[in-house]
Parts: sequence; structure tokens; C-alpha cells
Amino acid sequence: MATETTTSAPSAPSATNAEITPLPPFSPDLYQRAWASIPHPSLPLIATCHAHSVTVFSLSTLSKHSVLTGGHTRSVRSAAWQPPRGKVSGKEAKRLRLVTGSFDTTAGVWTWDQGRREERLEREIRLQSGEDNKEAEEEEEAEDEWELTLVLEGHENEVKSVNYSPSGQYLATCSRDKSVWIWEDVGNPNPSSEEEEEEEDEDEWETVAVLQEHDGDVKAVAWCPDVPGRKGKYAPPRRYGDDVLASASYDNTVRLWREDGDGEWVCVAVLEGHEGTVWGVAWEGRPRENDKFPRLLSWGADEVIRVWSLKEPEEEEHGEGAAGGGNNNPWGFGVPNTMRRSLKEEWECTAVLPRVHKGDIYSVAWSTETGLLASVGSDGVLALYQETANTSEKTEEEEEETNGDAPTTTAAGWKVLTTVKSAHGPYEINHITWCKRYDAGSERKGEEEMLVTTGDDGVVRPWQVRTQ
Repeated sequence: MATETTTSAPSAPSATNAEITPLPPFSPDLYQRAWASIPHPSLPLIATCHAHSVTVFSLSTLSKHSVLTGGHTRSVRSAAWQPPRGKVSGKEAKRLRLVTGSFDTTAGVWTWDQGRREERLEREIRLQSGEDNKEAEEEEEAEDEWELTLVLEGHENEVKSVNYSPSGQYLATCSRDKSVWIWEDVGNPNPSSEEEEEEEDEDEWETVAVLQEHDGDVKAVAWCPDVPGRKGKYAPPRRYGDDVLASASYDNTVRLWREDGDGEWVCVAVLEGHEGTVWGVAWEGRPRENDKFPRLLSWGADEVIRVWSLKEPEEEEHGEGAAGGGNNNPWGFGVPNTMRRSLKEEWECTAVLPRVHKGDIYSVAWSTETGLLASVGSDGVLALYQETANTSEKTEEEEEETNGDAPTTTAAGWKVLTTVKSAHGPYEINHITWCKRYDAGSERKGEEEMLVTTGDDGVVRPWQVRTQ
């Protein structure tokens, strides 16, 4: 094994206490169950899924920006923003695109109306910089701002989750039909002429994989973010592509998927330990010390949040004889997936967070700025956690929770900073996310973080987080 230090990700100074206070909710209230709110990766926008629609709110004004409607016949359960792909005339593409996953078995690809999108995007940027734009705030909403440009069909049951890879090249969808589908955007991301630039918005997608190894509903999918550790010296050497997909299932497991040298997507690890449905997974988006591979969170019906870490590869695996790196390897490419034991990864549960929730944990968010975790669930509680220094020994409770899998010398500790009970009154909270603040009350617009929770009451509520 590598001899590098096992210290966890560098963290902010340990907080002794924290305060979570509600900010004015986004308006208007939706007055119906809302499933999730997804912030745009770079613009001050956040998309909330509810009923058959998606409402996009402005993070600058905390009010409705636009609505996506008319594309689905049943509830929209999830959404994801496509990261910018390619360059247009030397500038990053301004294409604004959102994909929605619905209980009607389809995923819809939506594009901001070509004739209005640049004007409105520029307006949002002005708002985030604090410039006065009363005319824009009072502008009436146009019905044709969003266009459903493509419907992705193939799942046999409800689509539960959708997620784009960091480059925006791949889209993963999962369903109650126990499958994970991977789609590839094969459109031209780098138009070289005005004619090609006009064709840039034409959606062209191909199915590249249908993964059916789960034994139950697949609840969520998440791609590993593009942080240094994803391609660092601790990443599996050369045997796979850079993209890593995690899926969580009703079968109590998490599976990890990669593309091998033959272009086939294979399951490289099965993470077991939960004693109930795994509701979700989330990757660590903050770079780790020594460029270690990002960790993974999982949570579910057993009221437990687990932290998983990739075991460091042997030193010789970085050499020319690495699996898949040469023709002399008997387990190289061209061998059936069931025989490729050398291509499997070893993951271990390295931490279990303190128990807070009394019911299913529906959502957990990991801050890319501070490393703080926040969780919500069926009990209506919002909890905030912080990672502490590594402990030399685990308590008996920790040993039992991790099933003895986490080494005593590397088990990281976590503490609860604070909790908010009945954060949405008597209603369940379905989702939580960290996002940047751009509103008038922000002290550092575009830098300061806040939490946003989404619940059965149809309220999308922002929260200010202060630690000391």
C-alpha cells in the first residue's frame, strides 16, 4: 500500500457552535409537494421540481425567473443543469439547458429560447452584481422561454434521478425499473462557423449503456466531480476513463461504474453496509490533501449516513504493468466483464456520522467550500455536521456501525454542530443543497454559501449558516 499520510481533506478551523437561520423563502410558494431544487453551476438560478413542472427561481431576487411546463404527464422528480460544452467564437458557450426526469418514464431536455436567452442571461448577471434592474424584475413572463427540444425514452417505469457528468458529455438516468442508462451528447460542442453555431442547439443523444445489475429500484445517480484527485496518483491507473458514476438503490447497495478500455461501462465496486433503501449518494467536491480520490456519501432508510473511501492502489499499479496497461496482463481488455477481477476497485466505509434523524434520510449536501455536511429527511429535521481531526481509535458504537470495515488509524470523526427541528413545519423535507448567495442581503455575493431546502409544503426555503 502507498505510504502517504491518511489525513482527511483540509478543513476550515473547527467550529464550536453554529447557527442556522431562515431567510425569506423564494416566491411565490408552489402550494404543492416539491421534490428538489438544483442550483445552476455558474449562474444565479435554481430549478425546483414540482408536479408536472419545474420553476426556475432567481438567486438574485429570490423570486420566479421562468417555468418549464407542458412536457411531462406525471410528476417531475429530478432535474440537472448541463455544464457548458465547448467554445463559441472564443467564448464559453452560453447555451442554457436543463434535463428533467419524470414519473412518466421519460427524461426531457429543455433549452432556453434562442431569441431571448442571451438577453435574460445578461440580465441575471447584472442582478448578481447588484445593479438596479427594476424593468427586468417587472417584465412579464413569456410562455415560450423554454423549449422541450428532446424526449429521452427507454425506461419502463418512473425516472427517479438524472445527472450530468462534469464535462456535460454524458447524462445518467435511473428508474424504478432497476436500470441505469447512460446517454452521450453527440452534438457539435465546438461550432467553427455561423451556420454550425446555429445548429448547436439541435439535440443529438445516443444511448451508450444500459446497466442492470441492481436488484431493486435505483433511487439516485451522481457523477464524480472534476477535482484534482479524480485524475491524481491515487486514481485507478489507465484502466478506465476519468468519469465515475455512483448509483443508489432499493436493494440497500451503492454501485460504482466506469468505462473500461473497450468502451464498455462496467460495475467496479459494490458498497454494502446499509440496512435499508439507499436514498442517495453525493461526492466530495472539495479537493483533498495530496490529491486523494474524492470520497462518497450514502444515506437512506436506516437513518445512517456513511462515508466511503477508495483504498489506495499498490505502488506497482502505477507502473507499466498496471492492469489494462500492457499486452502481457492475462486480465486485460477483451476479457469478459465477469472475469476482470483485476479491474475491480476496493472501497471501504471510513466513517459513520452521528445519528440525528428518526426516519428516512432523504438528502445530504456536502459543501465544496467548507466541507460541512447538511442533511434532511422524513422527520423534518435539518442537521449540520463538521468533520473533526482523525481519531486513533473508534468507539464500540462506531465499530459496530461500520461493521469493522474502517481501519482504526484512518477513521475520521464527525460531530453535529446544530439541528433545526420542524424546518418546514409538520412537513417532510425532500431535498437540501448548498448554493452561492446573490441576494441583496449577501455580504459577499457569488462567494457566500447558503442552504436551500425543499419540502412537501411547496416552500423553497433558503437558510443562512454561521459558524464560530
